[in-house]
Amino acid sequence: MDFTFTEEQQAAAEAARGVFAGVAPDAVPSPALTRGAVADDFDRALWTRLASADLLSLLLDEEFGGAGLDAIALCLVLREASKVLARVPLLESSAAAAALQAYGGPELKSSLLARAGRGEIVLTVAANSRTGHDPAELAVTARQNDTAGATGATGATGTGDDHGAGGPGEPGVGEWVLDGVQTMVPWAYDADFVVVPARTGDDRSVLAVVARGHEGVVLAEQISTTGERLGELRLESARIADRDVITADGAWEWLRALLTTGTCAQALGLGERVLAMTGEYAGKREQFGHPIATFQAVAVQAADRYIDLRAMEVTLWQAAWRIASGAPGALPASGDVAVAKIWASEGVRRVVQTAQHLHGGFGADVDYPLHRYHAWAKHLELSLGPAAAHEEALGDLLAAHPLG
Repeated sequence: MDFTFTEEQQAAAEAARGVFAGVAPDAVPSPALTRGAVADDFDRALWTRLASADLLSLLLDEEFGGAGLDAIALCLVLREASKVLARVPLLESSAAAAALQAYGGPELKSSLLARAGRGEIVLTVAANSRTGHDPAELAVTARQNDTAGATGATGATGTGDDHGAGGPGEPGVGEWVLDGVQTMVPWAYDADFVVVPARTGDDRSVLAVVARGHEGVVLAEQISTTGERLGELRLESARIADRDVITADGAWEWLRALLTTGTCAQALGLGERVLAMTGEYAGKREQFGHPIATFQAVAVQAADRYIDLRAMEVTLWQAAWRIASGAPGALPASGDVAVAKIWASEGVRRVVQTAQHLHGGFGADVDYPLHRYHAWAKHLELSLGPAAAHEEALGDLLAAHPLG
């Protein structure tokens, strides 16, 4: 077995390190210093640099201007992004584009993917459930309306230009009608299109590509622990053209797995940076004439957190490899994803808590970036379900697929 990364994957990580080298975590807006949202938009300058380095099109095929890489490459880049608290929708836009490429129709792919890879449009996904335990697709219902020609179908238009083959209201175009509420949609106010999972009357999951500002779509502001602006997406009989709805079996499950694994990569990168900060501080901070890093209690706590990070890392790469390769296993790939998210959620929480403890009062100083990492860690811990939710999912999988 070969556990090394390919040259292409390593090149993507190296390119990411080059782009993120200029990002200063000290300059990331602090939720402790701002009432409400920390900013009105994400870091557009950084987004442009990512596009110039071809890091927004990693998972896209060559015909759409991409590199044709896999989930492992994306996770390597996300790992670097979270070390500097990069304020960009890299995970959401990349994962959504990959899902559209894998499962979308030709019109949808030709109209959106190349632009997304160049950073001209931004995609996001409504993947968080109301409680973290309930499947997100159950929050929205989707019913097909084949008489759209009479009622006037409206395609996903983004900033006003229809991305499909026909224009709004074109006679004979089928449509879907969506109703429901999706909460905590990342970058909802900044994205051009939101990929919305929904449930049909015959208990199937579909993905609808919905433009921000689409008729029947209402956004309400929500604030993350990071201080970033999330969106409550309310769909009120929103009519989505048939070409903008993905009905392929497994599309939502694959997208959710990729998003969850990407979140684990972000948690790993953040945890690694926090432990490095803690090591640097403990090596310089002296008590009783000695660096506190030489104290056994401090060293043992740091060692425990190092073990957490290594467990987070190995489970992350197992999940990413299952997604990238499609290789069979004793459990479906969702089992490996659940294990990775359990470790990521629990591990990143323990890492930042220990870091705060070992930094003492200095860790709470708003002039020092550790409190920002703590806020981001809490967001990652709960995103796409806390550890308990994935333990429940893993238990269901084990019950359905007894081992040996």
